Amino acid sequence: MGRALRILVAAAALLGGVVSLLAAESTALTRGTAITDPALLRKLDQNNTLTISRLLSPQQNSDVPLTTERMFAALPQLKAILPAIDAEFERYIAWYKTTYPGETIGVGEGFDAQLFDRTNLKSREARFVLAGIVNRMDRAYVSEESCGEIRLIYRLARFDGGPDGGKTATRLPMTFNLVLKARDARQTDASGKPINCAEIARRWLDNGDWQGLIGSRFPPDDAMLDSIETNIQVSVAPKSALHDFRSDYLLKVFKYDAATRTFVESTLENQIDRDRILADDSLRREFKAWLLAPENLREFDRGTVLIPEKFLARAAIVPTPAGLDASVLQPEFGMMQGEGKGDPVFTDNDVVGALKQAAARGLDMQNVRSVAGFQRRLNDITCAGCHQTRGIGGFHFPGVDWLADRPSNAAIVAASPHFFGDQLRRRDILTAFAAGKTPDFSRGFASRPQTRGSSELAGSEYQDGWGAHCSLQDAGSGAPDRSFTSWSCANGLTCQAAAASRRIGMCFIKTR
Repeated sequence: MGRALRILVAAAALLGGVVSLLAAESTALTRGTAITDPALLRKLDQNNTLTISRLLSPQQNSDVPLTTERMFAALPQLKAILPAIDAEFERYIAWYKTTYPGETIGVGEGFDAQLFDRTNLKSREARFVLAGIVNRMDRAYVSEESCGEIRLIYRLARFDGGPDGGKTATRLPMTFNLVLKARDARQTDASGKPINCAEIARRWLDNGDWQGLIGSRFPPDDAMLDSIETNIQVSVAPKSALHDFRSDYLLKVFKYDAATRTFVESTLENQIDRDRILADDSLRREFKAWLLAPENLREFDRGTVLIPEKFLARAAIVPTPAGLDASVLQPEFGMMQGEGKGDPVFTDNDVVGALKQAAARGLDMQNVRSVAGFQRRLNDITCAGCHQTRGIGGFHFPGVDWLADRPSNAAIVAASPHFFGDQLRRRDILTAFAAGKTPDFSRGFASRPQTRGSSELAGSEYQDGWGAHCSLQDAGSGAPDRSFTSWSCANGLTCQAAAASRRIGMCFIKTR
């Protein structure tokens, strides 16, 4: 944690206690990269400025946000979303009954596995509330023309009437992420010149007129729409004779089709369709050859690889908790040598040979420097693997709960350690954009932020403080794995195994 951040957090602790301390720390880390302030989000939500209906259909005359019953009925752009979610639920229920035939599954406390109640998606009492706004110009490598993305994250909430006529708000375990292009090429600045990536970055870093950059101001009004991402806690099941406690999440993506003006079901970016690849020898060979090609391996190492759609899945079920080491709960399990019972896609010799070939071509690897590093990147490059890493109950951005009457009943931390640890990298990219420079879009592993933010994060849980992820020494060599040599702990802490972990541990005090 840098000096300025330490002073701000210390002042907040003296003036406002723990809640203020956490708010100050998160505000400092997200300065210029995200909007997490609950008062501002409440205002933007309640005055219908940045509601889903207003952004998708500016001509809507409603002065209040739409309930889910009205929203999905009134906005034709969303017509494919609920049927697709229903189909995934039916597949999940069938899978659960086959996998755990002795257990029941359904909505309510009377079942062994409790399902998310989908009636809340067609309800007069439920709606999506604005939980946060996140600048993702760090994803401009996907589309340079759009300068990356701006994400508006909404949380599903139910408003139940009380005996006194008031409403009690309850947040439900689902997020709805409306992804917009960061730039509309038709937008202009005060002098009439088209707004470029540098101007957008400057406005965010200066906390300036970022609202004026969200949503098209020229017809057609859908020019900035990119996609919708949904994350639903599909079920919760306590520990039983058949399994440990688990909470499963459903991830779906719907890309905007300008021709039909609807969001259509799509593949998830880099979500490797493990089962399909393992079952198809031809696809397996093709995927292996593609990923190990030096130019693709380099982007894989940098975290900027874009895997072709033919290798990807259209949905992901993400079980949590998944643990620190490779297991059947993780999305890549079975693709590496020594995992599962079948033939792997990648042997140790495959990976070592590909790394040597890349080195011979002068391609420097920042993260993937060993078989273990390749395995970890293969996991966290996927949507599912990323969501399993240092999240909060299956989410990386639940947002502060500004609906709660009392702070003690509210979520006071807007996002996960993974999210906060990545903010300095994202700010570094915005700063490069603002200065007219070419940004470095690379990222480290999901478990550990890149060292470019080490001075500000040092000693914190996000990097090397208490609870941070670290590298355990190899039992044979007595040294950390080459992919994780920088994963050390701050003074006074030592890397200790958590549960059955073998390579990755957590930083705890030495006397533990």
